Amino acid sequence: MRLADRVFAPHYAAPLIRIAARPTALRTTRDADAEVLATLAIGDRFEALELSGGLAWGSAPDHGLVGYVTAADLGIVA
Repeated sequence: MRLADRVFAPHYAAPLIRIAARPTALRTTRDADAEVLATLAIGDRFEALELSGGLAWGSAPDHGLVGYVTAADLGIVA
Protein backbone atom coordinates (compact mmCIF):
# COMPACT_ATOMS: atom_id res chain seq x y z
CA MET A 1 0.00 0.00 0.00
CA ARG A 2 2.96 2.28 0.62
CA LEU A 3 3.55 2.41 -3.17
CA ALA A 4 -0.10 2.77 -4.22
CA ASP A 5 0.45 6.34 -5.43
CA ARG A 6 3.32 5.18 -7.71
CA VAL A 7 2.47 1.59 -8.73
CA PHE A 8 -0.82 0.33 -10.14
CA ALA A 9 -2.09 -3.07 -9.05
CA PRO A 10 -5.59 -4.60 -9.18
CA HIS A 11 -5.52 -4.77 -5.38
CA TYR A 12 -3.21 -3.86 -2.52
CA ALA A 13 -2.49 -5.79 0.65
CA ALA A 14 -1.74 -4.34 4.03
CA PRO A 15 1.30 -6.11 5.45
CA LEU A 16 1.18 -8.20 8.61
CA ILE A 17 3.92 -6.60 10.70
CA ARG A 18 5.93 -9.13 12.69
CA ILE A 19 9.13 -9.02 14.73
CA ALA A 20 11.73 -11.76 14.36
CA ALA A 21 11.56 -13.96 17.45
CA ARG A 22 14.89 -15.60 16.56
CA PRO A 23 17.53 -15.12 13.87
CA THR A 24 16.16 -16.16 10.49
CA ALA A 25 17.45 -16.26 6.92
CA LEU A 26 15.81 -14.04 4.32
CA ARG A 27 15.98 -16.09 1.12
CA THR A 28 15.47 -15.23 -2.56
CA THR A 29 13.00 -18.09 -3.17
CA ARG A 30 10.97 -20.65 -1.23
CA ASP A 31 13.67 -23.30 -1.61
CA ALA A 32 15.57 -24.25 1.55
CA ASP A 33 18.86 -24.03 -0.36
CA ALA A 34 18.07 -20.64 -1.98
CA GLU A 35 20.53 -17.78 -1.72
CA VAL A 36 20.44 -15.99 1.64
CA LEU A 37 20.03 -12.25 1.13
CA ALA A 38 20.38 -11.35 4.81
CA THR A 39 19.86 -12.75 8.26
CA LEU A 40 17.17 -11.05 10.30
CA ALA A 41 18.22 -10.60 13.91
CA ILE A 42 15.94 -10.91 16.91
CA GLY A 43 13.83 -7.75 16.94
CA ASP A 44 14.08 -7.00 13.20
CA ARG A 45 10.77 -6.07 11.53
CA PHE A 46 9.25 -8.10 8.73
CA GLU A 47 6.22 -7.04 6.68
CA ALA A 48 4.53 -10.29 5.64
CA LEU A 49 2.35 -10.11 2.54
CA GLU A 50 1.85 -13.84 1.91
CA LEU A 51 1.84 -16.87 4.20
CA SER A 52 2.02 -20.33 2.68
CA GLY A 53 3.63 -23.67 3.45
CA GLY A 54 5.30 -22.49 6.65
CA LEU A 55 6.94 -19.53 4.91
CA ALA A 56 6.26 -15.82 4.88
CA TRP A 57 6.99 -13.67 1.81
CA GLY A 58 7.39 -9.97 2.23
CA SER A 59 9.70 -7.10 3.02
CA ALA A 60 12.46 -6.67 5.58
CA PRO A 61 12.44 -2.85 5.73
CA ASP A 62 15.45 -2.62 8.06
CA HIS A 63 17.47 -4.35 5.32
CA GLY A 64 15.67 -2.85 2.30
CA LEU A 65 15.09 -6.35 0.90
CA VAL A 66 12.22 -8.62 -0.13
CA GLY A 67 12.20 -12.39 0.27
CA TYR A 68 11.07 -15.47 2.15
CA VAL A 69 11.54 -16.34 5.82
CA THR A 70 10.37 -19.20 8.00
CA ALA A 71 7.02 -18.10 9.44
CA ALA A 72 7.66 -19.75 12.83
CA ASP A 73 10.73 -17.53 13.25
CA LEU A 74 8.33 -14.57 13.20
CA GLY A 75 6.07 -16.18 15.79
CA ILE A 76 3.52 -17.14 13.12
CA VAL A 77 2.07 -20.61 13.67
CA ALA A 78 0.37 -22.07 10.64
